[in-house]
Amino acid sequence: MYKDSIWAKEIIKKQNHEGSWGYFHTLSEPNKYPITTEQALRRLQILGYTIDDEPIKKAVSYMSDCLVGKKQIPDRREKLHNWDVFTDLMLSTWIRRFTNEIEKANSVAETWANIVTHAFSKGEYLHADYVKAYESVFGMIPRGGRLVDFTSFYPVSLMANQLDESTEGKVFDYILNKEDGIYYIYGECLSLLPVNFTSKQASRYLGAIELMSLYRRNTSKFRFVTDWLESNKNESGLWDMGSSAKDHVYFPLSDTWRQRSNREMDCTYRIKNLLFAIVKTE
Repeated sequence: MYKDSIWAKEIIKKQNHEGSWGYFHTLSEPNKYPITTEQALRRLQILGYTIDDEPIKKAVSYMSDCLVGKKQIPDRREKLHNWDVFTDLMLSTWIRRFTNEIEKANSVAETWANIVTHAFSKGEYLHADYVKAYESVFGMIPRGGRLVDFTSFYPVSLMANQLDESTEGKVFDYILNKEDGIYYIYGECLSLLPVNFTSKQASRYLGAIELMSLYRRNTSKFRFVTDWLESNKNESGLWDMGSSAKDHVYFPLSDTWRQRSNREMDCTYRIKNLLFAIVKTE
């Protein structure tokens, strides 16, 4: 219902003919490329765009070409990453956000699932086993000698539907109780509800729960989230996360929030979708 919004139109008109929006990950030249490819894709997906829409088809085709070496993303190679590994991880994640029909992206997802499965093979997450599996597959750890664990947006999204049932449960619980949440999405423990529902923090918290709802065997563990959401309905049976939730990523969805009714409609639409995603998989 938001695909014809001014927000979608502004993003789509900036798309290059090849399917990108300039830099993929780093906004290093905002005057030349005011939005990155992944920022555009995240926002369009939130606004309802799918692989059936032409802008997404073009972007997936572009990312697939980059993934197999036919093209290269224009970003400067970052020294703190194993850049080639990180690039494959980013591209595969965003491809699989829209389709599971690209063989190379699925192969990358399977590789990461195997690494993380090894890290939990003794019944709990062991970082030494994670590092060992990473080095075994990729040959080296990133420059600087420190490899952080897998709890960032890319691996968490990429591995959805790739883990066996036992490992998925362990991974889910580990992420749910991790003190600093999911990097790039929400930086606090997911098992602790935000203090203020009408806030940008609460909106980002929902972003993390939306991501974790992809782990469908474990969404029953989000009963405390559904109870929290139900308790924050207003007198009209709708949700309103307040004007401070507007961050131009998750909100707004409507063209304007000058009318409170639009804000309520946006918040209610998002939360109902999340509740449906949780409940239908319990």
